[in-house]
Amino acid sequence: MKKTDIVILAGGKGTRIKKYLNGYPKPLVKIKNYRFLDLLIKKICRYNINNLIILAGYKGNLIKKKYHNKSFNFVKTQVIIEKKPLGTGGALVQLEDRIKNDFIVINGDTFFDLDLSKVIRFQLDKNEIFLSLVKNHNYKSNKKLVYLSLDKNSNVISNNNSKFINGGVYKFNKSFLKTIKKKNCSLENDIIPNLIDQNKVKGLKFNNFFIDIGTPKNLATAKRDLINYLMKPALFLDRDNTIIHDSGYVHQINHLKFKSSFIKILKQISKKNIYIFIITNQSGIGRGYFSEKSFEKFQFHLKKKLSNYNIYIDDVRFCPYHIDSRIKKYKKKSNFRKPGNGMILDLFKNWPIKRRSSIMIGDQISDKVCAEKSKITFNFANDVDLKNLNRKFN
Repeated sequence: MKKTDIVILAGGKGTRIKKYLNGYPKPLVKIKNYRFLDLLIKKICRYNINNLIILAGYKGNLIKKKYHNKSFNFVKTQVIIEKKPLGTGGALVQLEDRIKNDFIVINGDTFFDLDLSKVIRFQLDKNEIFLSLVKNHNYKSNKKLVYLSLDKNSNVISNNNSKFINGGVYKFNKSFLKTIKKKNCSLENDIIPNLIDQNKVKGLKFNNFFIDIGTPKNLATAKRDLINYLMKPALFLDRDNTIIHDSGYVHQINHLKFKSSFIKILKQISKKNIYIFIITNQSGIGRGYFSEKSFEKFQFHLKKKLSNYNIYIDDVRFCPYHIDSRIKKYKKKSNFRKPGNGMILDLFKNWPIKRRSSIMIGDQISDKVCAEKSKITFNFANDVDLKNLNRKFN
């Protein structure tokens, strides 16, 4: 599979919802206890992507302070601030020297819960681009909506009798950037319509959850519905000797070996509407056997390999601390280290999780105690019953 980068268009001023922003740029509007951009990044970074670039504009320094040179689920993030408004098309010109791979562009003011792996795997010819279509379920806009459909060759075409609209998720070849002639232009109004007329836009139809925050009415709907939609059970997984074979402080990529029987179960259960988290003690870092950087490199590779089975890890917590650590900064007790439940509590704090329906799977008594402290169900990895898991997550 080709390497893929993700670009979020986050330059919007949010004029229509200014009074709800409390001085923040539009993508940082609060949706209950979460910033909208945080929710979008969480969704994106579960997939097999290499880099995340945020194109900021209005009050971009606030976005840069929060996200630049950070890592989310082992995906490195950069923020580029445009010096003057360039439009959603012109902003992409800034990527020419920074993008090395095919890239997907996502609007930073919409949440579209499509299966991004289908977009990542979509093959484009050199002169083609990809556009996602979403079925319009009572979505309202101040602008006239353009209805679209697909012909028999998956070309996007205008069709006023269709119920599908632009979902704001695009895919481009790197060479596409050289075709943008105007420095200030709109992707939606200038570039895409012209390419549709030339039969250069391929697409897929989706009937997934879609919400926009660009108007007061749509923002109110997002504040009412989005977190409720995202609230779901979690599967908390120990890593070593649960997902992978434990040969002792595993950290080298060539030592990665999945426990095939558990991967079969995980492939089935991951089809459920759940979050999947890894929580793992990693005292090898504190003992000096490997570094946090080595752990992150291994974990990124693990995440990539799991995605080949359509298993997507939403987030990871690890504990490098141990009272016997040789490295001073790691030599301490920590509630993050199982049987403490600090890692689970941190995930509860940062994700909208249904606690009662959540499950933890591990191989040690310390995993079981961690689950009990967190008041969630526990199963030993060698005694997992797929039928029981399915019932729990129904």
